[in-house]
Amino acid sequence: MPVKTITWVGGLSGKIKLVDQTLLPGKLEYIYCDNLESIWEAIKVLRVRGAPAIGIAAALGTLVGIQKVDTKDVTTFLKKLDIITGYLATSRPTAVNLFWALDRMKRIARQNREKPVKGIRKALHQEALWMIEEDNQVCRAIGKHGAKLLKNGDVVITHCNAGGLATASYGTALAVLFSAKEAEKDISAFVDETRPLLQGARLTAWELMRAKIPTTLICDNMAATVMKNKKVSCAVVGADRIASNGDTANKIGTYGLALLAKAHKIPFYVAAPTSTFDLTLNSGEQIPIEERGDEEVTNGFGLRTAPKNVKVYSPAFDVTPARLIAGIITEKGVLRPPYRQSMRRTVGPDSKKEQKRVR
Repeated sequence: MPVKTITWVGGLSGKIKLVDQTLLPGKLEYIYCDNLESIWEAIKVLRVRGAPAIGIAAALGTLVGIQKVDTKDVTTFLKKLDIITGYLATSRPTAVNLFWALDRMKRIARQNREKPVKGIRKALHQEALWMIEEDNQVCRAIGKHGAKLLKNGDVVITHCNAGGLATASYGTALAVLFSAKEAEKDISAFVDETRPLLQGARLTAWELMRAKIPTTLICDNMAATVMKNKKVSCAVVGADRIASNGDTANKIGTYGLALLAKAHKIPFYVAAPTSTFDLTLNSGEQIPIEERGDEEVTNGFGLRTAPKNVKVYSPAFDVTPARLIAGIITEKGVLRPPYRQSMRRTVGPDSKKEQKRVR
């Protein structure tokens, strides 16, 4: 069964329960966040990570934040809400789902501003919980569409972690493999370890092995040899933000994997919900790229592996040009180039509207 990455415990005065992913694969341990600072810290230091999961964390973090707002005045409440969401927005800059979720919560509050504050609180609570259910439905649909691309005997290479741990429970890129497995297809995977924080080694390999999918772990710099020796059928990765032309930001190293796939004539797919689309950006050059602290490279997991005072450049993400992407697997189907047209056809004029709720 998938691990529930992040959930809400209790009613309006409840708290956030999430897997501390910094402890995996050694320990599967849950932590609780009952104040704004603790969920901000959890997002910042990657206790919770992955674009969809970060979006859910932001929505639930909003619920935690408004618990401290003691007012019956709607205008005052909405101003406090803006401060809370603004603070959460500073946690990580690249994953668009963070801002998508926060904007969605603010929009729900304003749509209910004719109600008393208590009614607005209830509407926000309902919306945040719906995001979790919505995410599960979306990820299942991504898996179903993506699994159709795989046939018996296929071997998928992936990078970083886009499994259940990056969402509420089921995943995006790994949902493709999970769904294929559930359809009784004989598939297996190569997993890039994903330097410097080893999300592939620590998280993806752990998830795939739990799902009993044959898994081979490789160092990032082994991917070219694996492809040259014809051990891989396709590549499937997740995404943190996709520009309107199809350029895709994902964990650092994804761009290199895409170049290798192109050179070896291996299809390279991105699996992501349409909430990851940022149609306000013309290209990937406009995507803000987070830079991480030096110690993640020089002192990985507490062990110094580089000289003191060495200069470090540590971008957390890179951008894969649309020309290298064979298809974008979404909950609404597989998009093909040219992406500017196929993305707009998919989300259309109602792109700001949430999925029709099935309750």
